[in-house]
Amino acid sequence: MCLGIPMQVIAVDGYLARCSAQGIERDVSLFLLQDEPVATGDFVMVHVGYAIQKMTAQQARSAWELYDEVLAAERADDYA
Repeated sequence: MCLGIPMQVIAVDGYLARCSAQGIERDVSLFLLQDEPVATGDFVMVHVGYAIQKMTAQQARSAWELYDEVLAAERADDYA
């Protein structure tokens, strides 16, 4: 199973973006989004260091809510 992480773009330099999510910052390649302009403040889905699609802030929030539910359930199983 592959997992994409929603991140917010905090800086863009050509095909490289500095992105942030949950207090973690990473450099992300924008090479796969060449035909779609990406700007500071945008949200992108990141997989193995590449932004694979733009998304809305609501889509990013929804994804993180689901991830948080999965992690909480996993932690509960660890203590059961």
